[in-house]
Amino acid sequence: MSLLSWNLHGNGKSIKDGEVVKPDERLAWPLTIGVGVQHIAAMFGATFLVPIITGFPPSTTLFFSGIGTLVFLILTKNRVPSYLGSSFAFLAPIAAAKSSGGVAVALGGVVATGVILALVGLLVNAIGIGWINWLLPPLVTGSIVMIIGLNLAGAANNNFKAAPLTAIVTLAAVAIIGAVSKGFIGRISIFGGIVVGYLFASLRGDINYDGVKAAKWFAAPTFTTPSFNTSAILLFLPVVLVLIAENVGHVKAVAAMTGKDLDDQMGNALFADGVATTLAGVGGGSGTTTYAENIGVMAATRIYSTAAYWVAGIGAIILSLCPKFGAVLSATPAGVLGGVGVALYGMIGVLGAKIWIENKVNFGDSTNLLIAATTLIIGIADMTWKHGNYSFGGIVNGTLVAVIGYQVLRALNKAAGKSA
Repeated sequence: MSLLSWNLHGNGKSIKDGEVVKPDERLAWPLTIGVGVQHIAAMFGATFLVPIITGFPPSTTLFFSGIGTLVFLILTKNRVPSYLGSSFAFLAPIAAAKSSGGVAVALGGVVATGVILALVGLLVNAIGIGWINWLLPPLVTGSIVMIIGLNLAGAANNNFKAAPLTAIVTLAAVAIIGAVSKGFIGRISIFGGIVVGYLFASLRGDINYDGVKAAKWFAAPTFTTPSFNTSAILLFLPVVLVLIAENVGHVKAVAAMTGKDLDDQMGNALFADGVATTLAGVGGGSGTTTYAENIGVMAATRIYSTAAYWVAGIGAIILSLCPKFGAVLSATPAGVLGGVGVALYGMIGVLGAKIWIENKVNFGDSTNLLIAATTLIIGIADMTWKHGNYSFGGIVNGTLVAVIGYQVLRALNKAAGKSA
């Protein structure tokens, strides 16, 4: 099929039992647009949460998530349905880079991450994906994901202490919404908690609306030029490994749901996310990744049409042209961020444990146990090593222990005649 043409599924109005709408198919355009709007709603909470926490302009992040989604669809030849939203893996390095060099330096790290990921995609296209599975076994991937979340415990604590009552209300709202809501609402409990906490803080008079009043209803997003600092870029290297794991997992999940072999698109997906992240960093947006939230929409609707993702990407770009909307989100108070941070950062950490559990990592093995244990302590305590002008934080050091330490100890196991 050509890039912007899809076969009509059946009569375009319904899906028979046992059938799915394939990536190269679509329903009638009104229905396809409706599904695209669902995808916008699914990505919305998480995509906006990252710039709210990092202080990046939300409208700019939304703009580049839309652009990135269209880039992804083009580079994967419309075969891999996916929305590219903000990646939580960038939270810790952005915070660290901003504190030392400002927003521009943090954006430089985002750009560097994107370039490296794009190069990884080209390498996968050239030699296959076997080396990624070797470099990033579940023990290593799970450990890195855990420290990326748990390293932020201090940031959550600082925001929590800024307004404890608002933070408690926000956290309680996240928990209650997740506990009582079914389907889509339950999947966006984090964003729901933000809304409740925001309203509570507003009623208490804790929100400054000056920026909202000054913002225009329609205007182009705010663009910021990155600057590059080697020390800051080093903070972002672990993120590359997480993005690799997320993209590979996404492609495998879509392949399983659609019954299509998409291994030949693995490199293209990594390259596309790398390009999208690079573009975001160049213009002032958050780095991107494939979104599990949108996989949920596909699983629920049985519609895997990439046409719906074109609708979602274009819709996101249109929404990004309303600065007043972004200003409302930027006014989110610290107490709300503290409450949601407790839940969110903990959830990221637990996702690392989920990787271990699903892949049945053997912690009866002393090597596995040691690598995981040391990685976690280094990352959570943010053990930092400085050498000249370079500073290696807890996430970087923990990642080095996980990736290099695992391979070294496994080689010693093998040399000593011990089974893995």
